[in-house]
Order: sequence, then C-alpha cells, then structure tokens
Amino acid sequence: MLSRRLLRTKVIKALFSHIKSGADNMMASEKSLMASVDKAYDLYFQILILPVEIVNYALQRQELAKAKKLPTFEDLNPNTKFVDNSVIRVIANSDSVNDYVAARKLGWEQQPDFIRSLYTRMCESQYYKDYMARQERSFDDDRRLLEEFFKDIQDFEMLDDVLEEMSILWNDDLSYAVMMILRTLSSLRPSHTELKVMSKYKSQEDPEFVKTLFEKALVSYNDNQEYIEKFTSNWDVERIVFMDNLIIGTAMAELVSFPSIPVKVTLDEWIEISKYYSTPGSSNFINGVLDKMVDSLTKEGRIKKAGRGLI
Repeated sequence: MLSRRLLRTKVIKALFSHIKSGADNMMASEKSLMASVDKAYDLYFQILILPVEIVNYALQRQELAKAKKLPTFEDLNPNTKFVDNSVIRVIANSDSVNDYVAARKLGWEQQPDFIRSLYTRMCESQYYKDYMARQERSFDDDRRLLEEFFKDIQDFEMLDDVLEEMSILWNDDLSYAVMMILRTLSSLRPSHTELKVMSKYKSQEDPEFVKTLFEKALVSYNDNQEYIEKFTSNWDVERIVFMDNLIIGTAMAELVSFPSIPVKVTLDEWIEISKYYSTPGSSNFINGVLDKMVDSLTKEGRIKKAGRGLI
C-alpha cells in the first residue's frame, strides 16, 4: 500500500503548486492531488510488469537466433533459465495484475528502445550472470533475481527519463513503487498461481487523511504562517525558503487536526521529507522550529491527542 510518507509528499507538492500558481479553486487542486495518488499506485503495476516485458524481448531474441542461416550451438540451445523464471511467470499470468494494467492502459509497448537497453543492462550485471550460471532452478533463486533487478533499476538514469516522459506525476515515486514490489514478492510462495497485489491504501482512513490534510493546510495557510513567524523572528527572513515555511505550516495543520497521529510521528515524517524537498540545512531548522511550536500549541490546548496519539 502507499505509505503515509508518500501521501504527505503528494500533499506538500499539491500545496506548493496551488500556492505558487496563484490558483483559487481548492477543489480542482484537490482533484489533481488525488489523481497524483492514483498515478503513484499505477507506477507500482507499471514497474511490476517490467520483467515480463524483458522476458518477451528475450524470447524474441532467442527465436531470431534460431532462425539464422548458420546458427551456433548456443543459438539452438539457449540458456532458458531467465525466460522460464517461475516468479515472472506468476506475474505474467496474474489476473489481478493484468486486469489493472488493462483498465489503466499501462504497459511498455511504446518503449522498445528502453526495453532493449534495460535487457542489455541486466545481462551485463553480475547478479544476472551469477543467476544464469547456477545449476539450481529454485523458486527462491528466481525471486532473488527479481529482487536484485528491481533494486538495480533505481539507479538506471534512462528509466527516470522514460517515466518522466510517460507521466510527470511519477517524478520521485520510483523508490516507493519498488518498495511495494519487494514486499509483494516477499509474500509469494511456490504454490501460488496468483499474485497477491498490495492495496492502494493501508486503511479507509488514508484517502480521507490526504484530503483533510490538504484542505486544513491550505485553508489555515495564512494563519499558520503568522504563527510560525513568532518562532522565526531571530532568523533572516530572506534565508527562510518557501518550502521550509510550507512544510512547517503543513506539519502544524497535521499536529492540530489529527488527534490519533502521535506528535513524534508527525515531526519525524516532516523532518525526513524536508531532507529531500528543501535545502541541506532545512531539516535542522524545521526540527528546531517545530519543537518550539509543539510546546506552545500544547500549552494553548490546540494539540489534543487521544489513544495511541498521546504525547
């Protein structure tokens, strides 16, 4: 399922876009936000079917090699360990995967050059060479190959370019998709004929969390910024970047609007997000400001936690 951190990241991007563009239609921006969440789930399936596309390409290469006028022994007797990978076969035959891919019109048919390049990259990798050289053909061995494959593609620059070309909404989502795929594969067993895909949300509360956080942060944006100024008076205003203030304001909205979310969880999540989406020193600045704000908001009775959300 999509993590809360990814959902928070989607919210902060939507807020940034809405405010910076001067948009005045909150509902339209919220609709775009939820569409970006849907696209993140799409990416999970888009990446999941990559090995299937590569197997199809490998099979085509083997057939072309056999059709040569003077085929070699290797051409006529190729190593079929990869194309017969049992885990890839489960993915390829999974109704849940195929139905979703068809419904959302996903796939790699328009990217033959990328598939060829990715196949070449895989064949040149040590993990693939070791896999093809081993005599055993166990299910765990097949799964480990895919785990190595999915970890490796995160460093493939061409994949980033292709994903950006396919959808600008997939920017920065690859690592989350791969994490979901690895968890999906970890639950797969040799007896399974159908892949149990992860749900979009962990619970029914998650889509409401996204919408509510976006709405609360946006509606209270100006008031929250005024409140933040009380704790940043010793800082050079020109040096405080817009994203820092936006993150602090959104964290504040979460602190006062979600009684069941522990204060520590909120602080940890937004500080981590700031490490990727703001300046190098922002996390320390944001941490310091939020600590002071939590004390103040608690004394004012604006932070009220219940159950597991108790401070």
